[in-house]
Amino acid sequence: GACAEHRPLNLAAGLSGGVISTLVLHPLDLVKIRFAVSDGLELRPKYNGILHCMTTVWKHEGLRGLYQGVTPNMWGAGASWGLYFFFYNAIKAYKKEGKLESLGATEHLVSAAEAGAMTLCITNPIWVTKTRLVLQYNAGVDPSKRQYKGMLDALKKIYKKEGIRGLYKGFVPGLFGTSHGALQFMAYEDLKLRYNKYRNRPSDTKLNTVEYITMAAVSKIFAVSATYPYQVVRARLQDQHNTYSGIFDVICRTWRREGIHGFYKGIVPNVIRVTPACCITFVVYENVSSFLLGFRKENN
Repeated sequence: GACAEHRPLNLAAGLSGGVISTLVLHPLDLVKIRFAVSDGLELRPKYNGILHCMTTVWKHEGLRGLYQGVTPNMWGAGASWGLYFFFYNAIKAYKKEGKLESLGATEHLVSAAEAGAMTLCITNPIWVTKTRLVLQYNAGVDPSKRQYKGMLDALKKIYKKEGIRGLYKGFVPGLFGTSHGALQFMAYEDLKLRYNKYRNRPSDTKLNTVEYITMAAVSKIFAVSATYPYQVVRARLQDQHNTYSGIFDVICRTWRREGIHGFYKGIVPNVIRVTPACCITFVVYENVSSFLLGFRKENN
């Protein structure tokens, strides 16, 4: 069908959006993860806030320090966005096969969750290496202290030491994270529909960039607030400096020591990072898609 022809376009559009925004905003990701695991362990540097964290890393380790873990982050983001859009559109097309009416919010939600789970099966090992690299404190100062030299080295060492289980640490909370994507997509699609209805336009009308940015930002902030604690749990499970027996262990220990506040550590740099990232990604995605579709029509 028409949808199947667009799938490589979805993939390309999703990829370019994901990779560009990741590259620009990586330092905020580093800050978020370092805050998320800050449980009072002695070996961790103490930061008073986002700027203090960034300037400290910059002072001690330079630009390289702020961009630790950027390789798996780029690979992970590119693969995640690309595969996610690809699976999401494929699943939607499969469900819509032979149906005249468009899919409802629940079907969008389920499709998005399925796409997220399929994507995570492929990308989880990349995210583990990202967390490990980001949490190599002062690796820029003294390279000999560096446990992992880079993404491939980390993948090899984690597999050797911890087996396949090591590479899939944080997988279950990661699945909750796919609900984040699902919630965001559902909110995004719903906002677009309601907005076009409110403006008395057909539901698939192309919006302008400001409208896309607003929809993307609102849907993103909603999704982040609803699902942030899973990111803390996941980062702590993947952290090499602390050992937890599992999800419940993380939840109990975090709750006991840090209360509800512990589950929202790092949410501010996260919102600052993901909202523009998401807006960039959606705007690039919507525009690259329509550009490629237009280009294809001209060539046909």
